[in-house]
Amino acid sequence: MNAARPLSGRRILVVEDEYFIAQQIAGSLTDAGVEVVGPVATLENALLAIDRHAQLDAAVLDINLRGEKVFPVADALAARGIPFVFATSYDQAVIPERFAGVMRCDKPPSLTDLQGALGL
Repeated sequence: MNAARPLSGRRILVVEDEYFIAQQIAGSLTDAGVEVVGPVATLENALLAIDRHAQLDAAVLDINLRGEKVFPVADALAARGIPFVFATSYDQAVIPERFAGVMRCDKPPSLTDLQGALGL
């Protein structure tokens, strides 16, 4: 790991349907040395990305994707033991109890917030 690029070599899925926020998250991760998978903006594409990428180190999930909740994606990640963080404007009450231990960052999250929430 490079001190100047602390996430160098990691592969992180970005699931966000707001273009500018998706680009901001992806850009800050890329600048930190991350290989960004996505960004993807729909449940279907997020689930396909999980299936297509055997090695994911983490994921950043927006809760509301064009009117659909991201929780099936969170379930798929949890089943594979892949850590993830919710990056959202929603408060904790919207998140199902089964994800009570998952960190939530306000949008747009900073790189520091993401590192802390993902434990990377």
